[in-house]
Amino acid sequence: QMAKVSESAKKVAVLRSANMSLGINLLMKLVKDAAATLADAGFDIEIVEKHHNRKLDAPSGTALALADSINEAMEDRYHYTYDRSTRHEKRDPKEIGISAVRGGSIVGEHDVIFAGQDEVVTISHTAYSRAIFGKGALEALKTFKGKKAMICVGGGSMKRFGFLDRAEQYLKEAGMEVQLFEGIEPDPSVETVMKGAKAMMEFEPDWIIAMGGGSPIDAAKAMWIKYEYPDITFEDMCKVFGIPALRNKAHFCAISSTSGTATEVTAFSIITDYEKGIKYPIADFEITPDVAIVDPDLAETMPQKLVAHTGMDAMTHAIEAYVSTANCDFTDPLALHAIKMIQNDLVDSYNGDMAKRDSMHNAQCLAGMAFSNALLGIVHSMAHKTGAAFADYGAHIIHGAANAMYLPKVIAFNAKDETAKKRYGDIADFMGLGGDSLDEKVALLIAYLRRMNDDLKIPHCIKNYGADSYPTEQGFVPEEVFLERLPEIAANAILDACTGSNPRQPSQKEMEKLLKCCYYDTEVDF
Repeated sequence: QMAKVSESAKKVAVLRSANMSLGINLLMKLVKDAAATLADAGFDIEIVEKHHNRKLDAPSGTALALADSINEAMEDRYHYTYDRSTRHEKRDPKEIGISAVRGGSIVGEHDVIFAGQDEVVTISHTAYSRAIFGKGALEALKTFKGKKAMICVGGGSMKRFGFLDRAEQYLKEAGMEVQLFEGIEPDPSVETVMKGAKAMMEFEPDWIIAMGGGSPIDAAKAMWIKYEYPDITFEDMCKVFGIPALRNKAHFCAISSTSGTATEVTAFSIITDYEKGIKYPIADFEITPDVAIVDPDLAETMPQKLVAHTGMDAMTHAIEAYVSTANCDFTDPLALHAIKMIQNDLVDSYNGDMAKRDSMHNAQCLAGMAFSNALLGIVHSMAHKTGAAFADYGAHIIHGAANAMYLPKVIAFNAKDETAKKRYGDIADFMGLGGDSLDEKVALLIAYLRRMNDDLKIPHCIKNYGADSYPTEQGFVPEEVFLERLPEIAANAILDACTGSNPRQPSQKEMEKLLKCCYYDTEVDF
């Protein structure tokens, strides 16, 4: 099955950690069998050795023995090499063969990635992405190969804090001509996407570098599609997993500055049609970035409110991924560990603890890896369809805040399904919340999330959601307007791409009732 993964596969990486739990003899047998099959299918094999707490000046004896063992098993058809450089640059496949590489990043163009105890990586069947992480990771742009790069950014924080200038300089040091596309707005519009795609068609970059929060990265993903296929319509882009093959003109690098959307490692993009007042998710593994740079230095610039909203977005990603009908053994550990990290770090990060801020940047990325493979649920469906639905009343319901408000209600709704209830109980146990029965555990989980919202100054319902996103006695969405638009919002939420993987499928009537609970902050008893 692995050998059939991708016709364009360049190599397969086998990652191991210093604490590999498998015995080396068993590991060698498993890897040799896999390596032989994959090599026969035309893959290059690379062993990437990563130790959690230290860097290696040379591969360990285990890694060397493993490479030698594979070489012997494959009758020297491939050879062992070791690259001492900090970054493992692309070389001719004949020169690479089987290699053991030290590293602080996940390197190479991987189609299948095996993970050791300390490693976490996407495992989708088209996981193009490589992740470069840690303080100073932005400098990896110096190693990129290409002729032209377009940097897509938002309002001004990346320029204000000097990160845009650094990125531009690094790309120029790599020998590239660089052009900027600036001013991508929060909740980017279809019009902005078309404008950016036009700029790309004129400049013809072979690298698209999206830098900032979820909005500029999401917008750049959609621009990328239009750049590669000028005749494609926005409606065609929104066909779930229906985008044609990309990377004919450009590769894509996402550099995240916020700790929540994880769009730098996901197959999703959210674009707003302001004429319809609807946020549309674009979903396809083709738009998973080729490179994700996860540098916590950028996240340290976030204002407090953004920390709260993006953090609860990440919590929602992890919880929805864990209870999704598409969950699996490979996504569950990512989701659970992200939940635990967010539980431990978000509120302190919000209150100014920069070490916790750095940790949150990793946590949200893990949550993104989980949900990009396991998908989401109706918390996101409802957030997508309410976010811009009341823009004519002067504000949006910010995505992360919407998720935070709706998540407790959706947990109560989904927990009527026994399988989902058990999974919520698993989450409560992992968080150490207590409770003897599943019902108690679900109730404790809901209560904990509501307390987090209080700590982060996020309202509990739409009725109390102010235009500035803070709790207020009377929010910006009038009751009569909400009720008037409710049937259409509910219908659109049911049709959202995220609804299909929710553990309990709501009817139109149930979705309307659930949205009312989210407006009034009333109990979900159905």
